[in-house]
Amino acid sequence: MTKKLQIIGLDADDTLWQNEEFYRVTQARFAELLADCCAEDDLHNRLLAAERRNIGHYGFGIKGFMLSMIETAIEVTEGKVSGAVIAEILAAGQDMLQHPITLLPHADRVVRDLSQSHKLVLITKGDLLDQERKLAQSGLGEYFHGVEIVSDKKPEIYTRAFARHGASADVALMAGNSMKSDVIPALEAGAFGVYVPSTYIWALEEAEAPQTHARYHSLPDLGGLPALVKNLEQA
Repeated sequence: MTKKLQIIGLDADDTLWQNEEFYRVTQARFAELLADCCAEDDLHNRLLAAERRNIGHYGFGIKGFMLSMIETAIEVTEGKVSGAVIAEILAAGQDMLQHPITLLPHADRVVRDLSQSHKLVLITKGDLLDQERKLAQSGLGEYFHGVEIVSDKKPEIYTRAFARHGASADVALMAGNSMKSDVIPALEAGAFGVYVPSTYIWALEEAEAPQTHARYHSLPDLGGLPALVKNLEQA
């Protein structure tokens, strides 16, 4: 029989609240600004390449995205991008940083319900100030035993995060919308990994599902998580 889960880890962006949608809107705005210099598909590919190069320098989040947009604008215009365009890019990024969050369906109920029976830990990557802002606006902060805002999500990050909150990975579960960041490294650490798909997924977060892994599970939405937790503990 599976032991009672001592820790349930939850991702934040696009698991509890909308996030990637705002990036898509900003990318469309970016494409309009540079429409005379670069086709939209080519611009998107160049921006993605810049983001991939820059993750190690800037980390994940809106500020790194803004810098990658500026770098891409300089590249596609061969250094001729105007100050007005740079100002528009900065304004777009600042709009993202100030955008009110919208909770995804089931997020409020699931967090409240699970917090009554389990220790919840929010494990998210991104900019510290922005993630703290979103958590505060969400109204969910009081239901989490702990919050881990990390630079990346790797097996050892999960191992340390679970340990900090009093559990080993074998009695922990991590749920989120990124196969690459939320599921696979949690499984590699020894925890259960639960994939909850989102409407949009950033290309750099895509990965193949580990269908044959004994501790891998997927749900159509977050609403099924309490029932899954109960079933795992009764197995």
